Amino acid sequence: MLDQNQTLDFDALLPGESTKAGASRRTALKVALGVGYAATAMPIMAQTAIKTSVEGLTSGEAIYDVEGFSVPFFFAAPEGKSNLPVILVIQEIFGVHEYIADTCRRFAKAGYLAIAPELYARQGDPAKYTEMAKLMTEVVSKVPDAQVMKDLDGAVAWAGAHGGNLKKVGITGFCWGGRITWLYAEQSQHIKAAVAWYGRLVGVASALTPKHPLELAAELKAPVLGLYGGEDRGIPLPTINQMKEALAMAGAKGNAAAKASEFVVYRDAPHAFHADYRPSYRKEAAADGFARALAWFKAHDVA
Repeated sequence: MLDQNQTLDFDALLPGESTKAGASRRTALKVALGVGYAATAMPIMAQTAIKTSVEGLTSGEAIYDVEGFSVPFFFAAPEGKSNLPVILVIQEIFGVHEYIADTCRRFAKAGYLAIAPELYARQGDPAKYTEMAKLMTEVVSKVPDAQVMKDLDGAVAWAGAHGGNLKKVGITGFCWGGRITWLYAEQSQHIKAAVAWYGRLVGVASALTPKHPLELAAELKAPVLGLYGGEDRGIPLPTINQMKEALAMAGAKGNAAAKASEFVVYRDAPHAFHADYRPSYRKEAAADGFARALAWFKAHDVA
């Protein structure tokens, strides 16, 4: 079961690491994960940013190993509970900062063990960037989908060893993480349901991103609820319609997950309407979307 303290014992998790190295790792994680907002996301709308209390929760930073690499992550869970349903919370393009950490706390308040791995960790620290173009070029564009899938498998394994019920695993993600949510629902046997917030559905194939959600619709392994904005300039409505058609076709051929998948498009909402710390935030759509997400996970036995 999870430690009752606010953060886990990093040296215990890394038995081969020296005290000095362990302390350095702890310091780095505390700076990088769930503390403050990403500089590249400026301006910050502090008056609308939601702050979820940690009362009754265990939360903090830790790491797990994937092929010899220590993947840092933020987690939150109800204090003193075990056999918890699990939600993987997938970062926006800005990495695991305060908004993503708070989203984990919101799921923890709803009874979940929520885990947000820093999926750029091998490529760089998004917290160090102040320019979006550089963050994209130097970090994000270098992250392979295959690496991300393995890191998410690692997060699931960690959850199973720390109070999580691996028969009840879901995933949700925002923007960059919305696309990853679709991919994991299409490629992983671990999850039972997914909620993708304004994740890109189409794109140009590359060595690192060989396929996009639309191309993998027929392979969907868990039902996905897609939450999108009708005024999202980066995700045109025709691409959503393409995905609906692909899912309908897959469903007609016997894919139960594709048949069960749904979309909700908030007509007047822009991209990132759930990001309460940004000017794009739309309170009504965000609240409705989160309520739908909780209901979706419950309906598909991730609760």
